[in-house]
Amino acid sequence: MDSFEGTAVEACRVAGEYLVSEFERESLDADYGPDDVKAVADRGSERRILDILAAAYPDHGVFAEESGKRVGESEYRWVVDPLDGTNNFCSGIPYFGTAVALLRGNEPILSVIHDPLHDDTYIAKRGDGATLNGEPIRAKSTVSSDHATIAFVIGIDVLRDEELNARGDELESNLSGYGKRVWRSWAPILDWGLLARGKLEAVVCFHPDDVEQHAGWLLAEESGARLANEGDLFVATASDELSGELKSLF
Repeated sequence: MDSFEGTAVEACRVAGEYLVSEFERESLDADYGPDDVKAVADRGSERRILDILAAAYPDHGVFAEESGKRVGESEYRWVVDPLDGTNNFCSGIPYFGTAVALLRGNEPILSVIHDPLHDDTYIAKRGDGATLNGEPIRAKSTVSSDHATIAFVIGIDVLRDEELNARGDELESNLSGYGKRVWRSWAPILDWGLLARGKLEAVVCFHPDDVEQHAGWLLAEESGARLANEGDLFVATASDELSGELKSLF
């Protein structure tokens, strides 16, 4: 696990340094679709991550956002989100990051999330807790539920399906009845980091994308968040009070 962790941290940091350099010189070339945007920086970041992973573990499988699936000979598989928050990145909004999760079989056992603009690195290992820059963190908030900030996350599939989109709108409307603010950041991996350190009160995901969900859910679990899941709806909270209230979503 130490070797896996070190490799994942290195990959995220190298990619993060590249992203910061591109962001600061406003290198924002991208392909804009009706419901998504793909920056040149997405591919550049992913290439740097995959080069490091392949050099260290050539027999491992990989599922990466840009290049898709590569089957390996090992039981291990890396899930890579090279630039979460591409819309923010291309709009000059300083809220984006990189994430790598390692699965053994179908179970996430390692999560590394890197916020390159703040040089913050979150790490979660199954059964071993969660850390921020090497210090233990806990998903614990004393903010009352009526003052809570709730991050709401939808996957790209929701935007492309009329029925799912309607259900997403319904969920967001229901969430507005709880807390102070429903937050859509378009960089879920950083939302997971804020939850894990007690800065957000909840993260609610509907049909989330795999490349970000594996890393985020394990970080929430290992930081002690209260978790609930039914189908493609996932709820994680930093307080018992809000956890009880959000059960009505299921």
